[in-house]
Amino acid sequence: MKGNYCMTERRDLVEQVRGWIEKAEHDLRNAEYVMTLEEDCPFDTVCFHCQQCAEKYLKALLIYREIDFPKTHDLIPLLNLLCAKMELPLGVERVQPLNRYSVEARYPDDWYPIDRQEATETIELARSVRDVIRRSLPMSVLEGNR
Repeated sequence: MKGNYCMTERRDLVEQVRGWIEKAEHDLRNAEYVMTLEEDCPFDTVCFHCQQCAEKYLKALLIYREIDFPKTHDLIPLLNLLCAKMELPLGVERVQPLNRYSVEARYPDDWYPIDRQEATETIELARSVRDVIRRSLPMSVLEGNR
């Protein structure tokens, strides 16, 4: 009986992780699609979705590894929690630049315009975080998420 309970609990955890991955993929897809706009591209929105993609992937791996984490948009403490429990080939230098887009990009205060080059580089950062996290999860968890 206990074994079945644990299997059900683990299955629920996997479904929760898949939900976070799906949302992260939606953020990345939104960023990539918006970048196809030739005129009036909202680069700040692109960067916001890139930060969200990275945040959701980090949280997905934390959930999968059953590591408690605070409610935060700051990627550095999330990464530090993971690195304290596992070897992860992802340095602070790859997540820190994304941090500023979690809140700052959504409001006009003290903000400077983002250009296409910065948005393109931000997409690459998000993809690199995504790739590291995906390599850290078993294929069975990634099923259904490209």
